Amino acid sequence: MSSTEMRERAQRDGHDVPAIRMPAIPARFNIGVDVCTRWIDDAERIALIHDTGSRSERFSFRDIEALSNQIANLLRSSGIGRGARVALMAPQRPEAACVHVAIYKLGAIAVPLFPLFGEEAIEHRLSDSGAEAFIGDRQAVAKLASIRTRLPALRHVFCIDGAVADAIDLHAVRSRCPEHFEAVDTAADDPAIIIYTSGTTGKSKGALHAHRTLLGHLPGVEMSHDGLGLPGDLMWTPADWSWIGGLFDLLLPAWHHGLPVVARRFEKFDAAQAFELMRRHRVRNAFLPPTALKMMRAGSEPGRSYDLSLRSVASGGESLGEELLEWGRSVLGVEINEFYGQTECNMVVSSCGSRFPPKPGWMGKAVPGHDVQVVDAAGALLPRGTLGLIGIRQPDPVAFLGYWNDEAATSTKFAGGFLLTGDQGEMDDDGYIRFVGRDDDVITSAGYRIGPGPIEDCLLGHAAVRLVAVIGVPDPERTEVVKACIVLNDGFEPDAGLTRELQDHVKRRLAGHEYPRLIEYLDSLPTTTTGKLMRRELRLRATADLENRA
Repeated sequence: MSSTEMRERAQRDGHDVPAIRMPAIPARFNIGVDVCTRWIDDAERIALIHDTGSRSERFSFRDIEALSNQIANLLRSSGIGRGARVALMAPQRPEAACVHVAIYKLGAIAVPLFPLFGEEAIEHRLSDSGAEAFIGDRQAVAKLASIRTRLPALRHVFCIDGAVADAIDLHAVRSRCPEHFEAVDTAADDPAIIIYTSGTTGKSKGALHAHRTLLGHLPGVEMSHDGLGLPGDLMWTPADWSWIGGLFDLLLPAWHHGLPVVARRFEKFDAAQAFELMRRHRVRNAFLPPTALKMMRAGSEPGRSYDLSLRSVASGGESLGEELLEWGRSVLGVEINEFYGQTECNMVVSSCGSRFPPKPGWMGKAVPGHDVQVVDAAGALLPRGTLGLIGIRQPDPVAFLGYWNDEAATSTKFAGGFLLTGDQGEMDDDGYIRFVGRDDDVITSAGYRIGPGPIEDCLLGHAAVRLVAVIGVPDPERTEVVKACIVLNDGFEPDAGLTRELQDHVKRRLAGHEYPRLIEYLDSLPTTTTGKLMRRELRLRATADLENRA
């Protein structure tokens, strides 16, 4: 559907496509109040539709307000106050959303953890953040058992699914707390959340964001959905709320606009179930990561109508090809809008089918309110059409405050008045921006940005591994898959059994989405004369091997 056709359809439906602009950033602002409290005068306004597969339960904003207030009161009575870190590890479900709102109202700092994380990943994030409380489901709490004694700052553990082991039944204790809570008066620049992001070496770094980051996200989210707040808008994403994509690209912006969100936990993403979920709930606005789109395209039946009600589909994390965009037009009935950002500074570039035509291979244009340019390593502007680093001029309301406990890493992220993304790109004369490649070794797989450092550290903890280098290699469905190049210790043989053992080692200790799908055993790893690992050479070899097999 062309941008002209989209405008004409909007006019036929009796409404104009809303204007997109950066909102004024007030001195005082609290995410919890913004996304919930201000909507409670309308008793009928639905905030969440929780779909379990067999049934659906609806929660109004008044319901979310009462539940989040009880949780905030519980945390306060437990000695959790302003600035304290509270970790949350649960999939898409009402409690996860309510805990987020409660933490923000309390003036504390949320530390969301991906449900697939293993013990090593959890321990690092809890230890680094100094989290004083942990709220999770039964599976999450079970993962704490072997590491809790190594977390002296962690004083309280609450389980969403009832009392288990050393965890307190969240619902039993919060139900005894008042449903009224006076939110803390926070400044827009006060810290609200730490989201850990992948890096190329060492442990993951915690990107600390202020309450204002929600306001900074709004124009990008609105642009990628051709405006938000139209009659009937209802949002859904399979992206987990523990990542910045699921949380700030959909859940919280939807609630800022008073829009309902569908919550559904898929044990494993299934294209047929995704189609059915969107059909059943008449989803109007979806954020579908590229891998989800590819799986839906592969699982769709030619010529079949899926009876969808979609008005907008946004996608980000990797570039979409023309074939996938065309499939979106013919099957989903919309122009898929690509967007770009990263955990430290998100939703700064987007396409928008209702405003300008897409340009395949190019991400879109700078979102209103963000000054995105192509610069050199010192932050100096480069001419249009010149390859360089994608940078966002500072200050910017969506930009992070810094890396938690890592001033040195924070300082390297800025130069010449710009936040440097570390991604290479170029801008044409019309303002379209093209992503060319990463300036680091982060792997993009199934929409996740995966750092090789933690995986290498994990594998080095296995008795068989002497040296290891982790890289991403091209994959038609996942963009890239994780590959580990390993030099074995004496006494170990490179066979299928050892490969499975090493893969399970990473799944168990780190995360299910980070294990190496490919393992190659080598006699040595390429290094520079100073001993620095040359991952680029390994990537070139892997790409050449794929080309030779083609």
